[in-house]
Amino acid sequence: MVYIFRLISDEVANFKLEIQIDSDDTFLSLRNAILDAVGYTKDQMCSFIICDEDWQKEKEVTLTDMGSDSDEDVWLMDETRISELVEDEGQRLMFVFDYFTNRAFFMEMKEMLPSKTLIDPLCSRKEGHAPAQNVDLDDFDANITKTAATSSIYDDMDADFYGSDGYNDDEFDVEGFDDLDMEKNY
Repeated sequence: MVYIFRLISDEVANFKLEIQIDSDDTFLSLRNAILDAVGYTKDQMCSFIICDEDWQKEKEVTLTDMGSDSDEDVWLMDETRISELVEDEGQRLMFVFDYFTNRAFFMEMKEMLPSKTLIDPLCSRKEGHAPAQNVDLDDFDANITKTAATSSIYDDMDADFYGSDGYNDDEFDVEGFDDLDMEKNY
């Protein structure tokens, strides 16, 4: 079975990505397909967060065992098949690609093709440019300090620096993806 995932960014309004991958592939294959499609290096820590419909964390699939002392299951990318944790169209995930600043792509499994298989993952559609893989930590820290000085809410970062704090669920829709209004601000 082939899964079709759509990815968006809360930092770049016109960025959209579609990845097709066999459901029996691992999360490591999905990670590599995403990183290759956006031109990121593979030397950074990253993880997939399996979310509920409100984007709340349910499970995390990590690149390496983080040595958690909790009783939670440990899901590793190279050992976990996508079909073990993603079974339904509409399933939401986040791909955290920058651990230091908690930056991520929002993902949704948009379609299942039951009678299809893929040997290798495929980037079937890409629009716009992905955000930079890394941000300058000095600029990031300066922005946090500036924000803390002017606001009592520490996580109220300047939208121009880090992206908007929201997005429109319609960005995942097939029609919205095909007929993207490139001037739209979220």
